[in-house]
Amino acid sequence: MKPNLRQHGTSTLGSEITNITTLGFWVLIDGVEYFVPFEDYPVFRRATLNQIFNFSRISGQLHWPDLDADIEIEALENPVDYPLVWKD
Repeated sequence: MKPNLRQHGTSTLGSEITNITTLGFWVLIDGVEYFVPFEDYPVFRRATLNQIFNFSRISGQLHWPDLDADIEIEALENPVDYPLVWKD
């Protein structure tokens, strides 16, 4: 008997904010969770909860339209390869 490999239901993979603390927030992308520290991304430090939760995934990056901010997913996966130079 061959196993049935068809998926049932809806895929839960995608992108969502899972937790926010005073130090930063966690974003879940395709089943992998990444921490976005406010120290490295200060634009989010002054953001409201609604502004942080209002984001979309565009190809290989995350975009926050209310903050005019973008983060490359690759930078979250390999932060050592992407030294941050932030200018307010």
